[in-house]
Amino acid sequence: MTKPALDLLAVGCHPDDVELTCGGTLRRAADQGHRTGILDLTRGEMGSRGTPEARAAEAARAGDILGVAVRENVGLPDAHLSNNEEARVRVVHVLRRLRPSVVILPYFRGRHPDHRIGSEVVRDACFLAGLKKYGEGAAHRPRKLLYAASFREDIGKPTFVVDITEQFDRKLAAIRCYGSQFDEVTQAGEAFPTGQPFYELVATQNRHYGSLIRRPYGEPFVTEETMAVGDVVALDVASF
Repeated sequence: MTKPALDLLAVGCHPDDVELTCGGTLRRAADQGHRTGILDLTRGEMGSRGTPEARAAEAARAGDILGVAVRENVGLPDAHLSNNEEARVRVVHVLRRLRPSVVILPYFRGRHPDHRIGSEVVRDACFLAGLKKYGEGAAHRPRKLLYAASFREDIGKPTFVVDITEQFDRKLAAIRCYGSQFDEVTQAGEAFPTGQPFYELVATQNRHYGSLIRRPYGEPFVTEETMAVGDVVALDVASF
């Protein structure tokens, strides 16, 4: 029996990337009844801490907390990502099988080369997956691409922020599953150190973005296309 398509698929370059950048949004979507999933591009085998096996077990526990229906790993080489034909084809196969409507991508800039290149791979694969004559499987192109913009200093104002106040504790619980990566550290990935323990740093970041929409906690996103508004009278976030 064919499984139903995903409403929302979040893609990270390494296990734990999705939890950090958009875990609250995934949990909120699941709470709203949407079918969600996570796709990790690599196993994180080049990480300075932990092992790929430990991270796989941590990822499984974190996915359960976030309520995802599917979590898969493409198995591309960590720290050696390349936007080549092999990588694009492997991601296309997953997209055609999971058939997501909306895909969250890594932000298209970052100090880790995998984050920049992984974003390009997934963006290109999302387009190619819609070409009927490209590769195997039935064509499917996601309707919408969102770029997760947490921990970025170079985005200016995000396109929008998702209120994750009700989901924040579960997001943090999912991040805490990665004890091999985050216990007793003050920075990770794109998150620069502030002197706070890492879990406090995550809370500080999400409080900042929540404050932009007058909520306790939020996660920021960027789209390359302009967002439409149907009713200006109903716009949220007061000006005064």
